[in-house]
Amino acid sequence: MSTLRDRIAFITGASSGIGRECARELARTGARLLLCARRKDRLDQLAQELHEEHGTDVHTFVLDVRDRHAVDQAISALPEAWRSIEILVNNAGLSRGLASIPDGEIEDWEEMIDTNVKGLLYVTRAVTPGMVARDRGHIVNVGSIAGREVYRGGGVYCATKWSVRALTQALRMDLHGTAIRVTTVDPGLVETEFSTVRFHGDEARAAAVYRGTRPLTPKDVAEVVAFCATRPAHVTLAEVVVLATDQATATLVNRRTD
Repeated sequence: MSTLRDRIAFITGASSGIGRECARELARTGARLLLCARRKDRLDQLAQELHEEHGTDVHTFVLDVRDRHAVDQAISALPEAWRSIEILVNNAGLSRGLASIPDGEIEDWEEMIDTNVKGLLYVTRAVTPGMVARDRGHIVNVGSIAGREVYRGGGVYCATKWSVRALTQALRMDLHGTAIRVTTVDPGLVETEFSTVRFHGDEARAAAVYRGTRPLTPKDVAEVVAFCATRPAHVTLAEVVVLATDQATATLVNRRTD
Protein backbone atom coordinates (compact mmCIF):
# COMPACT_ATOMS: atom_id res chain seq x y z
CA MET A 1 0.00 0.00 0.00
CA SER A 2 1.28 3.44 -0.96
CA THR A 3 0.61 6.28 1.44
CA LEU A 4 -1.23 9.37 0.23
CA ARG A 5 -0.33 11.44 3.28
CA ASP A 6 0.00 15.12 2.38
CA ARG A 7 -0.53 14.42 -1.32
CA ILE A 8 -3.11 16.55 -3.12
CA ALA A 9 -6.18 14.73 -4.43
CA PHE A 10 -8.57 16.69 -6.67
CA ILE A 11 -12.15 15.37 -6.85
CA THR A 12 -14.77 16.80 -9.19
CA GLY A 13 -18.46 16.53 -8.35
CA ALA A 14 -17.54 16.19 -4.68
CA SER A 15 -20.73 17.58 -3.14
CA SER A 16 -22.69 14.31 -3.14
CA GLY A 17 -22.74 10.62 -3.95
CA ILE A 18 -19.58 8.88 -5.08
CA GLY A 19 -17.55 12.09 -5.13
CA ARG A 20 -18.45 12.92 -1.56
CA GLU A 21 -17.53 9.42 -0.38
CA CYS A 22 -14.26 9.52 -2.36
CA ALA A 23 -13.41 12.62 -0.35
CA ARG A 24 -14.12 10.75 2.88
CA GLU A 25 -12.07 7.72 1.89
CA LEU A 26 -9.08 9.73 0.68
CA ALA A 27 -9.25 11.86 3.82
CA ARG A 28 -8.69 8.66 5.80
CA THR A 29 -5.44 8.08 3.89
CA GLY A 30 -4.12 11.48 4.96
CA ALA A 31 -4.45 13.16 1.57
CA ARG A 32 -5.00 16.89 1.23
CA LEU A 33 -8.25 17.43 -0.65
CA LEU A 34 -9.08 19.80 -3.46
CA LEU A 35 -12.85 19.59 -3.94
CA CYS A 36 -15.12 21.19 -6.51
CA ALA A 37 -18.80 21.01 -7.40
CA ARG A 38 -21.64 23.39 -8.21
CA ARG A 39 -23.12 23.47 -4.68
CA LYS A 40 -20.89 25.50 -2.40
CA ASP A 41 -22.91 24.94 0.77
CA ARG A 42 -22.46 21.18 0.51
CA LEU A 43 -18.75 21.51 -0.22
CA ASP A 44 -18.22 23.76 2.77
CA GLN A 45 -20.13 21.39 5.05
CA LEU A 46 -18.09 18.43 3.81
CA ALA A 47 -14.82 20.31 4.29
CA GLN A 48 -15.77 21.13 7.87
CA GLU A 49 -16.71 17.53 8.62
CA LEU A 50 -13.47 16.16 7.18
CA HIS A 51 -11.38 18.65 9.10
CA GLU A 52 -13.16 17.79 12.36
CA GLU A 53 -12.98 14.02 11.79
CA HIS A 54 -9.50 13.65 10.30
CA GLY A 55 -7.80 17.03 10.51
CA THR A 56 -7.88 17.07 6.72
CA ASP A 57 -6.57 20.10 4.88
CA VAL A 58 -9.33 20.93 2.37
CA HIS A 59 -9.58 23.60 -0.33
CA THR A 60 -12.99 23.96 -2.02
CA PHE A 61 -14.23 25.94 -4.96
CA VAL A 62 -17.37 26.12 -7.07
CA LEU A 63 -16.97 24.80 -10.60
CA ASP A 64 -19.19 23.64 -13.43
CA VAL A 65 -16.91 21.37 -15.46
CA ARG A 66 -18.93 22.10 -18.61
CA ASP A 67 -17.47 25.61 -18.68
CA ARG A 68 -14.04 25.30 -20.31
CA HIS A 69 -12.94 28.82 -19.45
CA ALA A 70 -14.05 28.42 -15.84
CA VAL A 71 -12.06 25.17 -15.57
CA ASP A 72 -8.91 26.78 -16.96
CA GLN A 73 -9.31 29.82 -14.74
CA ALA A 74 -9.95 27.76 -11.60
CA ILE A 75 -6.90 25.56 -12.08
CA SER A 76 -4.59 28.43 -13.02
CA ALA A 77 -5.81 30.47 -10.03
CA LEU A 78 -5.12 27.77 -7.44
CA PRO A 79 -2.91 28.93 -4.58
CA GLU A 80 0.68 27.79 -4.93
CA ALA A 81 0.25 25.30 -2.10
CA TRP A 82 -2.52 23.52 -4.04
CA ARG A 83 -1.06 23.30 -7.53
CA SER A 84 0.85 20.02 -7.33
CA ILE A 85 -2.14 17.76 -7.90
CA GLU A 86 -1.11 14.12 -7.65
CA ILE A 87 -4.47 12.36 -7.83
CA LEU A 88 -7.31 13.47 -10.08
CA VAL A 89 -10.69 11.79 -9.61
CA ASN A 90 -12.87 12.72 -12.57
CA ASN A 91 -16.18 11.97 -10.90
CA ALA A 92 -18.53 14.72 -12.14
CA GLY A 93 -21.16 13.17 -14.39
CA LEU A 94 -24.87 12.58 -14.85
CA SER A 95 -27.61 10.99 -16.89
CA ARG A 96 -30.80 12.59 -18.18
CA GLY A 97 -33.86 10.67 -19.24
CA LEU A 98 -34.56 7.22 -20.67
CA ALA A 99 -35.95 8.29 -24.02
CA SER A 100 -35.09 6.60 -27.28
CA ILE A 101 -32.84 8.54 -29.61
CA PRO A 102 -35.74 9.44 -31.99
CA ASP A 103 -37.67 10.85 -29.02
CA GLY A 104 -34.74 12.26 -27.07
CA GLU A 105 -34.47 15.77 -25.70
CA ILE A 106 -31.54 17.59 -27.30
CA GLU A 107 -30.96 19.57 -24.10
CA ASP A 108 -30.56 16.32 -22.17
CA TRP A 109 -28.04 15.05 -24.72
CA GLU A 110 -26.03 18.22 -24.56
CA GLU A 111 -25.93 18.22 -20.77
CA MET A 112 -24.66 14.63 -20.67
CA ILE A 113 -22.08 15.13 -23.40
CA ASP A 114 -20.90 18.47 -22.02
CA THR A 115 -20.50 17.06 -18.50
CA ASN A 116 -19.46 13.44 -18.96
CA VAL A 117 -17.14 13.85 -21.94
CA LYS A 118 -16.16 17.45 -22.50
CA GLY A 119 -16.05 18.29 -18.79
CA LEU A 120 -13.78 15.32 -18.12
CA LEU A 121 -11.54 16.42 -20.98
CA TYR A 122 -11.40 20.05 -19.85
CA VAL A 123 -10.34 19.10 -16.31
CA THR A 124 -7.88 16.46 -17.49
CA ARG A 125 -6.31 18.88 -19.98
CA ALA A 126 -5.92 21.49 -17.25
CA VAL A 127 -4.34 19.14 -14.71
CA THR A 128 -2.18 16.65 -16.62
CA PRO A 129 0.57 19.02 -17.85
CA GLY A 130 1.58 19.58 -14.23
CA MET A 131 1.65 15.84 -13.64
CA VAL A 132 3.80 15.35 -16.72
CA ALA A 133 6.21 18.09 -15.62
CA ARG A 134 6.58 16.42 -12.21
CA ASP A 135 6.49 12.90 -13.73
CA ARG A 136 4.09 11.85 -11.03
CA GLY A 137 0.35 11.39 -10.72
CA HIS A 138 -2.71 9.22 -10.98
CA ILE A 139 -5.92 9.90 -12.94
CA VAL A 140 -9.00 7.96 -11.89
CA ASN A 141 -12.02 8.30 -14.16
CA VAL A 142 -15.35 7.22 -12.71
CA GLY A 143 -17.02 5.45 -15.60
CA SER A 144 -19.95 3.05 -15.57
CA ILE A 145 -21.10 -0.38 -16.62
CA ALA A 146 -22.94 1.72 -19.23
CA GLY A 147 -19.52 2.21 -20.81
CA ARG A 148 -19.38 -1.52 -21.47
CA GLU A 149 -23.00 -2.40 -22.27
CA VAL A 150 -25.59 -0.39 -24.15
CA TYR A 151 -29.14 -0.63 -22.85
CA ARG A 152 -32.45 0.48 -24.28
CA GLY A 153 -33.24 4.11 -23.52
CA GLY A 154 -29.69 4.86 -22.45
CA GLY A 155 -28.16 5.44 -25.86
CA VAL A 156 -26.57 8.84 -25.36
CA TYR A 157 -25.63 8.26 -21.73
CA CYS A 158 -24.03 4.94 -22.68
CA ALA A 159 -22.21 6.68 -25.53
CA THR A 160 -20.73 9.21 -23.10
CA LYS A 161 -19.51 6.46 -20.80
CA TRP A 162 -18.08 4.46 -23.70
CA SER A 163 -16.24 7.68 -24.50
CA VAL A 164 -14.88 7.83 -20.95
CA ARG A 165 -13.54 4.32 -21.34
CA ALA A 166 -11.98 5.13 -24.72
CA LEU A 167 -10.46 8.35 -23.41
CA THR A 168 -9.04 6.49 -20.42
CA GLN A 169 -7.32 4.00 -22.70
CA ALA A 170 -6.10 6.76 -25.01
CA LEU A 171 -4.74 8.78 -22.10
CA ARG A 172 -2.86 5.76 -20.81
CA MET A 173 -1.19 5.48 -24.21
CA ASP A 174 -0.51 9.22 -24.39
CA LEU A 175 1.19 9.08 -20.99
CA HIS A 176 3.12 5.90 -21.71
CA GLY A 177 6.71 6.33 -20.63
CA THR A 178 5.82 8.59 -17.71
CA ALA A 179 5.17 7.54 -14.13
CA ILE A 180 1.52 8.66 -14.36
CA ARG A 181 -1.12 6.00 -13.82
CA VAL A 182 -4.57 6.00 -15.44
CA THR A 183 -7.54 4.03 -14.11
CA THR A 184 -11.23 3.69 -14.83
CA VAL A 185 -13.58 2.49 -12.10
CA ASP A 186 -16.87 1.37 -13.64
CA PRO A 187 -19.75 0.85 -11.18
CA GLY A 188 -23.08 -0.77 -11.82
CA LEU A 189 -26.20 0.15 -9.89
CA VAL A 190 -25.35 2.65 -7.12
CA GLU A 191 -27.98 4.33 -4.97
CA THR A 192 -27.20 8.05 -5.21
CA GLU A 193 -28.93 11.12 -6.62
CA PHE A 194 -28.21 9.63 -10.06
CA SER A 195 -31.75 8.42 -10.77
CA THR A 196 -33.37 11.52 -9.30
CA VAL A 197 -31.25 13.61 -11.68
CA ARG A 198 -31.99 11.25 -14.58
CA PHE A 199 -35.73 11.63 -14.04
CA HIS A 200 -35.60 15.40 -13.51
CA GLY A 201 -36.49 15.27 -9.82
CA ASP A 202 -39.16 12.54 -9.94
CA GLU A 203 -38.41 10.93 -6.57
CA ALA A 204 -40.99 8.14 -6.92
CA ARG A 205 -39.63 7.03 -10.27
CA ALA A 206 -36.08 7.23 -8.96
CA ALA A 207 -36.92 5.11 -5.91
CA ALA A 208 -38.37 2.39 -8.16
CA VAL A 209 -34.93 1.89 -9.75
CA TYR A 210 -33.60 0.45 -6.48
CA ARG A 211 -36.76 -1.20 -5.14
CA GLY A 212 -36.45 -4.87 -4.22
CA THR A 213 -32.70 -5.06 -4.69
CA ARG A 214 -29.57 -4.16 -2.80
CA PRO A 215 -27.50 -1.78 -4.91
CA LEU A 216 -23.98 -0.55 -4.28
CA THR A 217 -23.50 2.38 -1.97
CA PRO A 218 -21.31 5.37 -2.85
CA LYS A 219 -18.93 4.21 -0.12
CA ASP A 220 -18.52 0.84 -1.88
CA VAL A 221 -17.29 2.59 -5.00
CA ALA A 222 -15.18 5.13 -3.10
CA GLU A 223 -13.35 2.32 -1.30
CA VAL A 224 -12.37 0.89 -4.69
CA VAL A 225 -11.14 4.29 -5.89
CA ALA A 226 -9.05 4.65 -2.75
CA PHE A 227 -7.71 1.11 -3.17
CA CYS A 228 -6.60 1.90 -6.73
CA ALA A 229 -4.94 5.12 -5.59
CA THR A 230 -3.00 3.44 -2.81
CA ARG A 231 -1.35 0.66 -4.82
CA PRO A 232 2.46 0.78 -5.08
CA ALA A 233 3.74 3.18 -7.73
CA HIS A 234 4.66 0.36 -10.13
CA VAL A 235 1.10 -1.05 -10.07
CA THR A 236 -1.76 0.29 -12.21
CA LEU A 237 -5.25 -1.09 -11.79
CA ALA A 238 -6.25 -0.12 -15.31
CA GLU A 239 -9.94 -1.09 -15.24
CA VAL A 240 -12.17 -2.10 -12.36
CA VAL A 241 -15.83 -3.11 -12.77
CA VAL A 242 -17.83 -2.98 -9.53
CA LEU A 243 -21.27 -4.61 -9.40
CA ALA A 244 -23.78 -5.30 -6.69
CA THR A 245 -24.15 -9.02 -6.11
CA ASP A 246 -27.78 -8.65 -7.23
CA GLN A 247 -26.64 -7.36 -10.64
CA ALA A 248 -25.32 -9.54 -13.47
CA THR A 249 -25.49 -7.08 -16.41
CA ALA A 250 -26.56 -3.49 -16.93
CA THR A 251 -30.21 -4.57 -17.06
CA LEU A 252 -30.29 -7.99 -15.36
CA VAL A 253 -30.96 -7.17 -11.71
CA ASN A 254 -32.38 -9.53 -9.11
CA ARG A 255 -35.43 -8.01 -7.44
CA ARG A 256 -37.14 -9.54 -4.42
CA THR A 257 -40.89 -9.24 -3.97
CA ASP A 258 -41.04 -10.22 -0.28
